Amino acid sequence: MDTISGFPKAIVPESNGKPYIEEQQPGQQEPQQQKQQRLDPATHHDDNDDLPILYRDSTPRDEFLAAVWGHVFNQRQATEARVPRAVVHATSTRHVLAAVRLANELGCRVSVRSGGHSWAGWSVREDAICVDLGGLPGGKYSLTGGGGDGHGAAEAGVEYEYDEETKVLSCPPSATGRMVNGFLEGKGRMFAGGHCPDVGLGGFLLQGGMGWNCKNWGWSCESVLGIDAVTADGREVHASPAENTDLFWAARGAGPAFKPNRTSGEAALRPIHDDPNRPPNPIIQTFAEPTSLPDQYAPQAIANPEGHRYCSENAYVRNDEDVPAVLEEAFTTLPTRKAFALYFGMAPTSRRAHYTADADDDAASMALSMHSDHYFALYTVWEDAVDDERCVDWTHRVIRRVERFAEGSYLGDSDFRYRRTKFWRDGNARRLMGIRRKWDPEGRVCGYLDEGDQSGVEGLRNEFEWE
Repeated sequence: MDTISGFPKAIVPESNGKPYIEEQQPGQQEPQQQKQQRLDPATHHDDNDDLPILYRDSTPRDEFLAAVWGHVFNQRQATEARVPRAVVHATSTRHVLAAVRLANELGCRVSVRSGGHSWAGWSVREDAICVDLGGLPGGKYSLTGGGGDGHGAAEAGVEYEYDEETKVLSCPPSATGRMVNGFLEGKGRMFAGGHCPDVGLGGFLLQGGMGWNCKNWGWSCESVLGIDAVTADGREVHASPAENTDLFWAARGAGPAFKPNRTSGEAALRPIHDDPNRPPNPIIQTFAEPTSLPDQYAPQAIANPEGHRYCSENAYVRNDEDVPAVLEEAFTTLPTRKAFALYFGMAPTSRRAHYTADADDDAASMALSMHSDHYFALYTVWEDAVDDERCVDWTHRVIRRVERFAEGSYLGDSDFRYRRTKFWRDGNARRLMGIRRKWDPEGRVCGYLDEGDQSGVEGLRNEFEWE
């Protein structure tokens, strides 16, 4: 099977053969004053002197806020309501490992950003160390990934590896679908990444991944064959159907609070080719017109312009509902000219056994389990901050009415701070939260960004607000 590999590492590194944090002799306790001086941003010097870290308390305010929000897609989130303790712009696996060890030493949380295309700004968390993976070689903001603008493909053979025999592709988690498919051009293969071209693959696949031809090929995360990850306590692990199977199960549908930090992965590619049987010069044609992935990405980039303000929500409308009646208000009362509503029929993917409501909750081979034939999403887009309240209120008012007719929602187009809903089947939710507690009992890796950022170790409540 064709595969893709590549998402983030985050382990404890070693420098010059010595651990990043000096070990104490048995029975020896470091004086508290000495420890505070060692970990104080003003006096702390990493053994890894090249760690690209900016501390909140010792970096000019504007420079620090630019590091915090500069790679976040939704400009509405760019406020000082949540301010991390530090930001690490990782350009190597070693940097990510050092950041995780530092978070453990400081006793603070760590968050990870792969591409920054998050409606709710999930990677920006109060007093956490934010690890930005965009600069990893071949990543969205790396020089080899696109000249630093996130719009290119990695130089052939430099950061991405593709095996012609096994059809395995390796890439970092901060690579985007456009970058990966640019690299694959001419090889007769593609990866069903996000429709929006600047979406990083790491976060996209954790949500499930509603990618190209999802209704027929299934969710993009179903193509994942294995991942490399780093646990909250600083251990590097590999997860696959044969190794650390609980992590592998969780990695496909856990969403933004997956406890290990992904470093690499393997996932199935799809064939892409021209149809040689297509008749030339048809008089009328309405289907299968000649196109290319760059042509398909273009309207998505227009619909999701940079430098704008967004509010997004979604729901899986139940199969037995009168769908046009349920969605009428959403499609006829859009608050701005750039806002749009989306309806997407998910059959036949939604009819597969482990998606159906009568399936055994634990029978699914992955955490992703919420589905129906009818996917609906709101993308409210505007430019001026004075419209924030009006646009946000409209979005949440409409989705709350639609939700009364819904099975649940998709993680990727949601904001957990504004409403409670179901993102998994009940059994899958219980299993997922248990896996999170097993691998991160102290809550070192940030949980789901719910109201007040309270989800922590216990995880997200998988229930409707009225239950």
